[in-house]
Amino acid sequence: MSPDCVRCSALVRKGALVFCGLLGLVVQCAPLALAREAPRDADGERLLALRREAVAFEHGEGVPRDYARAARVYCEGARLGDAEAQFSLGWMYANGRGVERDDARAAYFFAMAAKQGHVQSQRMQRFVGEPTSQTPPCLRGVVPFEDARDVLIPNGEAQKVVVGLVNQLAPEYGVSPRLALAVIRAESNFNPQAVSNKNAQGLMQLIPDTSARFNVSKPFDPEQNLRGGLAYLRWLLAYFEGDVSLVAAAYNAGEGAVNRYRGVPPYAETRGYVKRILSLFRGEEHPYDARVTAPSPELPKIREAK
Repeated sequence: MSPDCVRCSALVRKGALVFCGLLGLVVQCAPLALAREAPRDADGERLLALRREAVAFEHGEGVPRDYARAARVYCEGARLGDAEAQFSLGWMYANGRGVERDDARAAYFFAMAAKQGHVQSQRMQRFVGEPTSQTPPCLRGVVPFEDARDVLIPNGEAQKVVVGLVNQLAPEYGVSPRLALAVIRAESNFNPQAVSNKNAQGLMQLIPDTSARFNVSKPFDPEQNLRGGLAYLRWLLAYFEGDVSLVAAAYNAGEGAVNRYRGVPPYAETRGYVKRILSLFRGEEHPYDARVTAPSPELPKIREAK
């Protein structure tokens, strides 16, 4: 298969006809697969959020292109049963797009999606041969960001409730559940009643000014607190154009301090916090919605200083 063959879902925004090189296959693109809304429940919202995140990293939409990360996120969606993610990952393996080319593994993912009635996957099966008999590692839950050492895996029923709520709410704000959980782990260790010596409150440790800014009247109510923290993260992601280190620094020390120092402030606490969030999130960039707010006026100077 030609590595230059562009899959339909990458071009359907234009309703394009796609000719797939050596395949000799012409596909009339249907409406954008990404926009094919999943069911409006918590699981559906999570699948849609994962799909959006993976597409952003695969095509460099709002973040630097990162095929390896796209493959990891697609695989998480595939494991959770998203046929679009299964197809996209099959396509990456069939083309060696950020992963080692493996037609048998591509066939495995196409077969998964085809069983759910995914038409493009059904068509692609004839080009990649028989699927491997071995379950891909990420479907067995052994990828690095989901192994037993992952501190974001909930410990106990109370934490599972919080994780479920994050998975439900984070997609509404365009925030990766993993980033939100990283902040929660670092801020409160999943304790909805936590209070700091600076009067930061609840799961995401909102100070009173931040609570007021994002309309949180009950900071110890888990859902209200999460919504306030997610709204703040969404704003910071747009303000710092998806730079997770700057977002983390601002969440800890305030965006004013980040602007003033033109980067992560030289506070030991903040620098340690940034390292903690980056290690938990395991990524330096995050998709963002530029419509939320204008970027920081200091961002060009911050980038120059890096």
